[in-house]
Amino acid sequence: MTAPRKAARTTSGAGRLLLGGVGLVILLLLWWLGSDVLARPGSFAQKFSPSTALPALWDLVFHSDLPLHIFVSLKRVLVGLGIALAVGVPVGLLVGASRQAEAATTPAFQFLRMISPLSWMPIAVMVLGVGDAPIYFLLAFATVWPILLSTAAGVRQIDPQWLLLSRSLAATGWETLSRVILPAVLGHVLTGVRLAIGIAWIVLVPCEMLGVSAGLGYSILDARDRLAYPDLMATILVIGIIGFALDALARALVERVSPGR
Repeated sequence: MTAPRKAARTTSGAGRLLLGGVGLVILLLLWWLGSDVLARPGSFAQKFSPSTALPALWDLVFHSDLPLHIFVSLKRVLVGLGIALAVGVPVGLLVGASRQAEAATTPAFQFLRMISPLSWMPIAVMVLGVGDAPIYFLLAFATVWPILLSTAAGVRQIDPQWLLLSRSLAATGWETLSRVILPAVLGHVLTGVRLAIGIAWIVLVPCEMLGVSAGLGYSILDARDRLAYPDLMATILVIGIIGFALDALARALVERVSPGR
């Protein structure tokens, strides 16, 4: 890549970063206007203003159990995604490689995919009990579909010449899978994982209101019960910040593995 192109890409990246920062500042100003400036003095909206939430955020990070709640929530997301990967990638490979399997499973998968994961909450608690197990199930159910469908789409887009070449070289089934198919679909799998992370992070908070004693969802309920509204708003900010960071990490990983996508 020539120097002018590198400079142009750097400038473009810096411009996007600057515009993103401006957008966040505008969002913060709108929040401040709506909860402080335009709200009536003593109104309930002022309890959620940045002037109270930001100091509460500092106290929560350094003088509370919030880091423990963050760790527990991230652990649950990782376990749920791990289960979804263990199920979604093999099934996606099968569906993408076989037209018969695709025809047999598509109606069932589309039916299940359109059911809200949160609608399974009562059944998950009754079957699996209270604790981490129903949360793992709900997160895995919510995140398996983008991984499965992205993997299947990646298999269908593999150049048939690659498979013919592997056969001509007398490659075994495992060699074809590990050296041709999996590298070819890795970008699609990671794209599905990025979508799954966003879904998991959204589903996580209501799932952690199932009687557990730790996690960001529990932290929100606890702040509500204590009438600690600045803490509640600060916890919401933490959820947004961590979700933003997870998506940025997944996006960077996708670009690194398959920069053309």
